[in-house]
Amino acid sequence: MQKKSILSFALVVALYVVIYFLRRAGVITTYWGLILDLALITTISAVGLSLIYGFAGQFSLGHAAFYGVGAYVGAFITKAYGGTPLNFVLGLIAGTLAAALIGFLIGLPILRLRSDYLGIATLGFGVIVKVLFDNSDKISKLLGGSMGMMGIPRITTFTWVFWCAVLVIWLARNLINSSHGLACISVREDEIAADIMGIDTTRFKMLAFTLGCGMAGLGGGLYAHLYSFLHPSNFFFLKSFDVLLIVVLGGLGSLTGTVVAAIGVVFLQEILRDVLGQQFLEWRGVVYALALIVLMILRPQGLMGGWEFSLDRLFVRRPKGGNARGAA
Repeated sequence: MQKKSILSFALVVALYVVIYFLRRAGVITTYWGLILDLALITTISAVGLSLIYGFAGQFSLGHAAFYGVGAYVGAFITKAYGGTPLNFVLGLIAGTLAAALIGFLIGLPILRLRSDYLGIATLGFGVIVKVLFDNSDKISKLLGGSMGMMGIPRITTFTWVFWCAVLVIWLARNLINSSHGLACISVREDEIAADIMGIDTTRFKMLAFTLGCGMAGLGGGLYAHLYSFLHPSNFFFLKSFDVLLIVVLGGLGSLTGTVVAAIGVVFLQEILRDVLGQQFLEWRGVVYALALIVLMILRPQGLMGGWEFSLDRLFVRRPKGGNARGAA
């Protein structure tokens, strides 16, 4: 077990070193490096929604609002107190905690709802947050209001987004493989049966929802310091559908699928921008939607279904003459 953990960490470090030097050497251009950073930030946010919807079965449409809370809180700290690395870290932590705390407070009343009703409640929360962002200049001029927040220090780098993505995936993986994660999955499969079996369903729904919102806040903080500009429209409730599509496309209950779909969707959108050109850029949404429809027809369970990547499949030798169960 310990050897596998060391090997996993070594592979992650090797992946980081390879991409880092490819960027330094110019093999990965500045433009595509920026797209890669955005893909990893999207991955962080999507893993959060995967915990909420994919593993705990809570249909949430307010994910973009929590993403925005993390972005605005983090950006406010660095803009108000200076763009030093320490303030950047404090901003990320504050944005993550703010999104998690609001998720917890919002979750207390709305997680008693189920299915479509929960989705509508989180949708309403997203609309409220958008209105607050539009009028945020009445709280502080630094927030910009409906004109947007400008002049945010550009501090987010590939190193930050890569290791934050690794941290989020590691946390989500460990949670899913723990008894708490199994309790969340049992709530997703049949909440009434889980309740009868003595599982505190409200507690585990709150756990997944709060953690997922906190991850969205972390992604928002990184996004704010990558583009140096925030606008309330970036966090409108329609943006929540983009993350939801990624989670469904990758396969509900598959972290691997969420990661692959998040990176794939971001790069697909940029490739379509190059292929179609500025004249037909509006058709990008049509092509993207058609690709999703075809994929859902061919693989309604998502790209990965419930499959997860594991080093065991790569390095553990199976006995000849059949698998272990057959040999027994």
